Amino acid sequence: MFSLTGFSKGKEEKTTWDVVIIGAGPAGYTAAIYTARFGLETIIISKDLGGNMALTDIIENYPGFPEGISGSELNRRMYDQVRKYNVDVIFDEVERIEKGECPYYEGKCYWMIYTKNGRVYKAKTVIIAAGAEPRKLNIPGEKELTGRGVSYCATCDGPLFVGKEVIVVGGGNTALQEALYLHSIGVKVTLVHRRDKFRADKILQDRFKEAGIPAILNTVVIEIKGKEKVESVVLKNVKTGEVFEKKVDGVFIFIGYEPKTDFVKHLGITDEWGYIPVDMYMRTKAPGIFAAGDITNVFKQIAVAVGQGAIAANSAKEFIESWMEKNGA
Repeated sequence: MFSLTGFSKGKEEKTTWDVVIIGAGPAGYTAAIYTARFGLETIIISKDLGGNMALTDIIENYPGFPEGISGSELNRRMYDQVRKYNVDVIFDEVERIEKGECPYYEGKCYWMIYTKNGRVYKAKTVIIAAGAEPRKLNIPGEKELTGRGVSYCATCDGPLFVGKEVIVVGGGNTALQEALYLHSIGVKVTLVHRRDKFRADKILQDRFKEAGIPAILNTVVIEIKGKEKVESVVLKNVKTGEVFEKKVDGVFIFIGYEPKTDFVKHLGITDEWGYIPVDMYMRTKAPGIFAAGDITNVFKQIAVAVGQGAIAANSAKEFIESWMEKNGA
């Protein structure tokens, strides 16, 4: 069980920090561990814990866990390690980041972080590790039936569909992995993929084939139907143009991710897809702002996010040291 905390005693009125980390996933957790060990005053601001990692049923490719580990358990261990260094996780959502009204590097200007709960934090440096959220199909019925048969998390909602018929949409690692999970708990699964072959790792494709899960290839979902809950999907073969309907109780969508960067797009540090480009030191275009993890549009793996989090933390430390030298602090 988590021992969740907000501010530690004595921090209630503190608003200025060496490092503010946005996001409590593997990149944010790692950055916090490193900055705390560097002696930098650090907090994490996040509306949830673990990001997509916490929603993953089993993780088999993270070093040190040859038998695999559940995403929820790895999340708990990372969180506990962060708390070991007395870094608080503030349960809030960042609305925007603004530069203070002064020339940067003068020793007076901080990045101003505004949250939905009305708090304002000053930070010498910011590490953005907010991650990415599941991409939507953006088809009729999807939004209306989300939570009523439409899901983006098999671990969360799969048990509700035991013995029922569902489709999983996608052809990458996540789609096959989640289809296998649903199949293992007794859900009747059919996978729908718009291409003629999967993009998933060979080991997952082999397991998928061995499980005997049916797949409808070269096909897209163009509508989700239902009144109070999902009742059917309308499918279209992309090669023949054939349109047909399939009765289902649920739709699980795994077609990629969208970066959670709306709160910083006005700073001009995102690319045309909304991701944050960084250099090898995790530096963005804005001085004192760093980014790490899925939000940087790299290979979306926990091991990568952890490595980037460590680099971002070290870069934040060096930035602050340089700032202090220039201002005689």
